[in-house]
Amino acid sequence: MLRALYYKGNGELLTEITPEGYVAALQNELGVLWVDFGGEDPEPSEEILLHTFKFHPLAVDDALHETHVPKVDDWDQYLYIAMHAISFTSGEEDIEGIELDIFLGENYIVTHHDLPIQALDRVWDVCTRDTRYLKRGADHVLYKLTDELIVDYMQVVESLDEEIELVEDEVIGKPSSEIVQRIFTLKRATLHLRRVLSPLREVLNKLARDDYAVIDAKDRIYFRDVYDHLVRLHDISESLRDLVGGVLDTYLSVINNRMNEIMKTLTLITTLFMPISFVAGFFGMNFFQPVARELIPWTNNPAFILMMIIVVGTPFGMFLWMRRRKFM
Repeated sequence: MLRALYYKGNGELLTEITPEGYVAALQNELGVLWVDFGGEDPEPSEEILLHTFKFHPLAVDDALHETHVPKVDDWDQYLYIAMHAISFTSGEEDIEGIELDIFLGENYIVTHHDLPIQALDRVWDVCTRDTRYLKRGADHVLYKLTDELIVDYMQVVESLDEEIELVEDEVIGKPSSEIVQRIFTLKRATLHLRRVLSPLREVLNKLARDDYAVIDAKDRIYFRDVYDHLVRLHDISESLRDLVGGVLDTYLSVINNRMNEIMKTLTLITTLFMPISFVAGFFGMNFFQPVARELIPWTNNPAFILMMIIVVGTPFGMFLWMRRRKFM
């Protein structure tokens, strides 16, 4: 969907403006034009970006056809900025990332994205209701947009933290094979978060400190504030990676302890019945000739009575011995 906002500079805001009116809007140095390409086909979007805004073909190709990590390119009269919006829902496979391409000029900002971005929609609604951000320039709209993106990042970090706590409780309480899949899902999510945050932090650092013609010097402090938030988020993401690693180690420890308990029980049973197996095998070799008329063979045989005492007493004695040695 192609949409546009045009602040004329005299307090008037136009929410309905056709691509034919972009040229006149760009010539008004006091106004601010925001054009958003949301899920538009590349061909008509490329026509507008190349001929109306006169962006370089390489920058347009990057925005429409390429997938990039967050970066910023200075084209003198405008900036091309690639950012990522992310979202994460508990139980889903991974973090969902959406590339957001931004062209920033003196009196305009152009955004392009293939899927809806909640942060951008929030800023759009705010600018529609209140013209203060548009009145302060296109670079201030960019600041508001990056700030809202970081708000979504913070929500993702909080969701990941809560999910890790839930998995940790399940690992300690009732570990299962499904938990391993959730642990590795969280591990991939934290790695994805780190891969996005690291270059995005560099982008905000450049916007806050480098001298760009299209960013007013007085607005750099706002980008510096967003950069500080990103630094804190990056540190938190590193902590989340450590937490996920700790949960995996805890799971392996719990499973190993359970396996040790099972092996201890099986060893105990085997040890208790080992003497019986030996005695049964020994007496199965026909050492004695039972009397057919007797109801219970070997009842009058002292060797039979002795071996029965051994069969019953040996496991009981070994059980007491193992209890005394604290094997159980």
